[in-house]
Amino acid sequence: MAAEPLKTLFYPFEAEALPWPRSDARILFLGAEPGFRLPGGVAAALHLVQGFRPHFRALQAAGYSVTPQAEGSAFDAALVLAGRHRGQNELRIAEAIERVAPGGLIVVAGGKEDGIDSLRKRVGALAPLEAHLPKHHGVAFWFRRAGMDAARALRAANPDLVVEGRFRTAPGMFSFDRVDAGSKLLLDSLPQELAGNVADFCAGWGYLAAGVMERSTGLSGLDLYEADFEALEAAKVNIRATAVEPRFFWTDLLTETVERGYDAIVMNPPFHSGRAADPGIGAGMIRAASKALKPGGRLFMVANRQLLYEQVLAGAFSSHAEVARDGMFKVFSARR
Repeated sequence: MAAEPLKTLFYPFEAEALPWPRSDARILFLGAEPGFRLPGGVAAALHLVQGFRPHFRALQAAGYSVTPQAEGSAFDAALVLAGRHRGQNELRIAEAIERVAPGGLIVVAGGKEDGIDSLRKRVGALAPLEAHLPKHHGVAFWFRRAGMDAARALRAANPDLVVEGRFRTAPGMFSFDRVDAGSKLLLDSLPQELAGNVADFCAGWGYLAAGVMERSTGLSGLDLYEADFEALEAAKVNIRATAVEPRFFWTDLLTETVERGYDAIVMNPPFHSGRAADPGIGAGMIRAASKALKPGGRLFMVANRQLLYEQVLAGAFSSHAEVARDGMFKVFSARR
């Protein structure tokens, strides 16, 4: 979670450099994450937007109104929590400009190590900034919507991409500008044909599932599970249905139950939480895959070579083996 940038975002209000919008104001909060604290004694209708399923569920559980994509217009103000992805940050600011009313306040904040100073300069070259304020190892800056030119410029600088001539992606998605090398090794290492009900865990924008769909004629079902809402929406465009109609599940596999049983699962699990490596995520995904497989079902997964998942696989499956490796990755096959 972005604990420090969240504090930075609300600091201008706490320091009284900005007045909090009136109690009947509608405030759009793009990139909202759990753990933020409103300035004391204030009230306003917050409309939170968060497409990462674990954060979405945590915000819902805290009682907030939250959607995976922005909805509505003519907001009185917008808050934008900037992250590590420059293009995604610029697109969020563009959306804030498009969805606030003329003259509406837009406040942006992020961490210095994530490039907030360069983002401030970039936006300042397109729209006059009122002020900026550093705090909590980050910077907050703000401006008013004076037109749509800045939004158009930011969108033009960050168009949707087409990878390998067919896969549509967007900034902020995992490996949005190229096919991930680990996913490619996994696809190249799969049996020539997978049959029955197959799932792609951590499906991203659909590269692995598309490969499985195209090479396997014995499929009776293909389901994609992904925690990033925007990536899953892209996968819906990128998967070309053949004999079976793929299904798509916006799911946090670490906390939500998979209802269907599978004959095979392919998986390239994440192993970072923010900047920090967290092998526990991949371990949790391995256990989730074991629970979702039918007896005798097989898991095919790729991992960075330094990640020691062998013990987790041994505990969750009746057998496992390394079936491929290169200079960076290794591929496992495991049977339930």
